[in-house]
Amino acid sequence: MLDYQTKLNLKSGNPKAYREVFRLLYPRLKSYCMLFMEKESEAEDIIQEVFITLWEKRRFIKTDQSVESWIFVITRNRCINRLKRIRLEHSDFKVENLKVNQLQYLYQLDFINREEESLEEMLGASLNRAIESLPKKMKKVLIACKIEGRKQKEVAREMGISLKMVEKYIAAAKKQLHKKLFKEYTKIIYLTSSFF
Repeated sequence: MLDYQTKLNLKSGNPKAYREVFRLLYPRLKSYCMLFMEKESEAEDIIQEVFITLWEKRRFIKTDQSVESWIFVITRNRCINRLKRIRLEHSDFKVENLKVNQLQYLYQLDFINREEESLEEMLGASLNRAIESLPKKMKKVLIACKIEGRKQKEVAREMGISLKMVEKYIAAAKKQLHKKLFKEYTKIIYLTSSFF
């Protein structure tokens, strides 16, 4: 978590603080983007756009609030927009091809109220379901390394497996999560693309 002074320096346009924030958040942002994107280059483009936005809007930073959360929200929105664009460019999507339950959901979007699940909540629920569906050891490694932020060596030692095995579990978990989320989340993208 960024300390008060770093946030203050970032807000005032200090390039050193900006570089430090980039250094600290880049690995996590890239992992997050790769849950949405198929190509590493797409994730890197999005992160670059996010940090340009951060620099342009640095004056709006609230030092009493989490800058990391703000950056992740911007990243999520960029990923969603990129997915929508990909689906619109490479799809012959037609409303007539939707199943009845999808049409009902599409209709409900017109009358959505604040008690309905937000897109962020839907993604969070999808991610949780995808993580829960992973094999037990793979899930344990992923949570320890990518959610709790623990070092891979420490997790390997604690679980009594090799560092190479930890790396394999993480790579396989990311691949499975990406596949499941992309499959499930593109349905939401299809349904919402004409509304946003």
